[in-house]
Amino acid sequence: MKILLATDGSEYSEKAAQFITRLHLTPDDEIIILHAVSWIPIMNEWAAVYSDIKELQNEVVPKILDATSNVLKTVKAKITTSYAEDYPDKAIVDASEESGVDLVVMGARGIRGIKSHIIGSVTKLVAINSHKPVLIIKPPQEDISDTLKILFASDGSVYSDAMGTVLSSIPFPEDTELNILNVIPTVFEDIPERFAMEINDRIKNIVAGTRAEELKTSEEIIEKAYHKLSGKFTTIEKTTKFGDSSLEILNAAESSDTDVIAIGTGGMRGIKGMLGSVSRYILNHSKCSILIGKS
Repeated sequence: MKILLATDGSEYSEKAAQFITRLHLTPDDEIIILHAVSWIPIMNEWAAVYSDIKELQNEVVPKILDATSNVLKTVKAKITTSYAEDYPDKAIVDASEESGVDLVVMGARGIRGIKSHIIGSVTKLVAINSHKPVLIIKPPQEDISDTLKILFASDGSVYSDAMGTVLSSIPFPEDTELNILNVIPTVFEDIPERFAMEINDRIKNIVAGTRAEELKTSEEIIEKAYHKLSGKFTTIEKTTKFGDSSLEILNAAESSDTDVIAIGTGGMRGIKGMLGSVSRYILNHSKCSILIGKS
């Protein structure tokens, strides 16, 4: 596996590097550490100090790359470092394409001073625009249990199939636990079901028949994912929920102390790389790390 680890020298990037140390990488695998800085030519009274600032930056860059490399010193994979002078999100996306990596890993650096699950603009832009799978690590990683727990939210689409392929390719620890979740939307989205059920027997019959078909479809979706991943994970749980997909995924992740939510893009038809409403919501609101697949 070939991984692009984007670092800005922050604690968030360090946590992302620490997560990689949990993977079972071999000397045949490779990690490219990338640090990118956006330099915009200064055409005002500060132009005179531009060269001095850049000189200082050139001194700092090697320290950032070395610090990240040091976190990965126990990893057996080949490690190389790279520096790009461009808008960070563009540099990361371009580098992932040019180097042909299998996975982009980065920290979820949010708004300074706000200790929450908010992610930064660079991370969000990479998640949206990257054609490669993106693993966004959210601290604090010290709260992760010894056994890694992954929640795979599958809807049976090509996006979920692509995520299944990604999950099967990442060398997670052997004892990693996988929970395959499928969420069935509420039958009557505009009418609260508890009221709809009280209207008449006809609606009750419609609900019962629809629910049976939905459960059957959900079982097929989960079994398809299970068949694809059963050779990769020894412990797999199967879960079906009813309700709003975004909320049920987040609730399931929180109740089971999930470490990583894995979800396909579910993008808008015809627009490559765009995130769908569910994946975008999970990206913005998840308290745990997120793995976003790309079809």
